[in-house]
Amino acid sequence: MSELPFSFRHLSLAGGVRAAASRDPGKLAYRHRERTRTYAQLIDRIDRVTTALSADLGLHNGDHGAIVAQNSIEYMEIVIGAAQAGVALATVNPKLSALEIKAICEDANARVLFIDGDSAEQLADMDIDGIERTVVIDNEFEDWLSNVNSIVIPVVEEWGTFTIPYTSGTTGKPKGVLVPHRSRILSIFAMASEYGCYAPDDRFLAIAPMCHGAGMIFSLAPVFIGGYAEIMDAFDPEQVMVKLKNESMTGFFGVPTHFNVIFSLEQTFLDEHRPADLKTVISNAAALPQAMKETLVEFFGPGILHETYGSTEAGIVLNLRPADQLRKKACVGQPIPGTLVSVRDESGNECATDEVGELFSSSPYLFNGYWKRPEETVEAYQDGWVTVGDLVRRDAEGYLYIVDRKKDMVISGGVNIYPREIEEVMITHPEVVDVAVIGVPDEKWGESLKAYVVSKSGATTDKEALMEFCESKISRMKTPRDIEYIDAIPRNATGKVLKTDLRKRD
Repeated sequence: MSELPFSFRHLSLAGGVRAAASRDPGKLAYRHRERTRTYAQLIDRIDRVTTALSADLGLHNGDHGAIVAQNSIEYMEIVIGAAQAGVALATVNPKLSALEIKAICEDANARVLFIDGDSAEQLADMDIDGIERTVVIDNEFEDWLSNVNSIVIPVVEEWGTFTIPYTSGTTGKPKGVLVPHRSRILSIFAMASEYGCYAPDDRFLAIAPMCHGAGMIFSLAPVFIGGYAEIMDAFDPEQVMVKLKNESMTGFFGVPTHFNVIFSLEQTFLDEHRPADLKTVISNAAALPQAMKETLVEFFGPGILHETYGSTEAGIVLNLRPADQLRKKACVGQPIPGTLVSVRDESGNECATDEVGELFSSSPYLFNGYWKRPEETVEAYQDGWVTVGDLVRRDAEGYLYIVDRKKDMVISGGVNIYPREIEEVMITHPEVVDVAVIGVPDEKWGESLKAYVVSKSGATTDKEALMEFCESKISRMKTPRDIEYIDAIPRNATGKVLKTDLRKRD
């Protein structure tokens, strides 16, 4: 490979924020509760984190750390500042148990741990191997920053690791995903092009946990571009609606669970808080049922809803734009700018139109592999194309439809059955609020279908009636033979169903 040209400059997350700050240093970048940061303040604190990691802790490019905390402005300052130092942080879900947090920090070879007050209490008696310094995000963090004197900003390669989010573990043990700076920066530009709500004049409501890939990028993108983001501690449906209206928000990202809760609010409250300035609603992380799409379009209006498909490994891959929401049912759209997709059969051949196959993507947004998992990395990559095991079909117009995860497919009597198709049908029953379908061992058929159902007001619909409802819309072989009513479908923080938890119930 030839040497880099003299004009080359590495892409940098902090560099993008710095460029935005140069346009208007006094402009408000973030708000969280009553606390705010102007762009000038944000850059100063990011630079102090970068310098303190090297000068005080002796960490340098290639070292790792971890952060276990709820959403805050400090969270973004720490992650961006560490990235600018070349120190990749494992972004650990604070809702995990102490033992799970310990396992991730040790797996990531973290040398520094940033932690908020609640998590500090949870881990007070936990000895984590490899951690040389723990910094609590309170007065200790502020004192740590204030001791920085001269600022030193190293040059970090854009293909180096930005963060190490850990997979949710929906199909096995969590894995550290090596996310490069370059992939997330280019993703932000693609998002600005695709969604139309990332510009200096836009105002974004950030409600998703920053410890997850989507929560991180949807919180970072507004400020990288030069806009404004308001950070919420956690999802509160009434507060979301109040802020969308009263704070003139132009965009927000949510998962299907969020929308279900929002539209369970009183209609009079929703009507009173219908936002006037909203341009974009983005849904991601789990399948958005067609019925909910129709509800969202009816309430917020046409030209606003996007349903996005992606993964931590591949970044954003597909997007169904507003014009197609009601035209293309149960669809996740077409590739976003800069992305190529391939639908392949088990032999690696390209599938024909409407034939189900495994989805592969190739783009500048891909991950650098799994941390210390070379075999899993090889499994995910095939000649530069990445897969996370999702099964899709592509129609004659080039639109893609997620059929199911490869690992969730059920083989009953030698027939491939996709639970997602059944879930889409069952959720349309007026008494069904949420549903998940899995395969369970069956002596005769190999596997049979079982549905876990959450019903309105906790009432249990007659199982036979629900089966008859299914059989009126899909074939009998796809109708679950067993239905169990439960209080809630287990999901992770991004809304993905934890089918491994459901399988443990049987």
